[in-house]
Amino acid sequence: MSEWLDVLAMHELDDPGSIGCRLEGMDGVPFFLVRKDSQLHAYRNRCPHTGAPLEWMPDQFLDLDKSFIECAMHGALFRTDNGYCLRGPCAGQSLEALGVREVNDRVQVDVSPLLESAAREPAG
Repeated sequence: MSEWLDVLAMHELDDPGSIGCRLEGMDGVPFFLVRKDSQLHAYRNRCPHTGAPLEWMPDQFLDLDKSFIECAMHGALFRTDNGYCLRGPCAGQSLEALGVREVNDRVQVDVSPLLESAAREPAG
């Protein structure tokens, strides 16, 4: 079942741009938004290679040219439109996409996959 979270106003995200998003009760930045060429996408903040977070600085998920999503750990490059890895140790794999929609100039993300996986993880 979908759980839509109202994240931010559309004008708060540059084009091109990216922003990390937090969820109450979860450490770190579990997902991020990327906007490029008027297209909006949401991905889990986890490299398919190591599971490490992708950003190299807060809200910095894009490479210097703002053309691709870049993993800070190994420099893997992912397409912004589908999360497919073009270069790096996880070439051929993809980021986990989350549902995203725009409602009344607000960005909403389906966070149910994040909540489900958090519920399955053992408490540490």
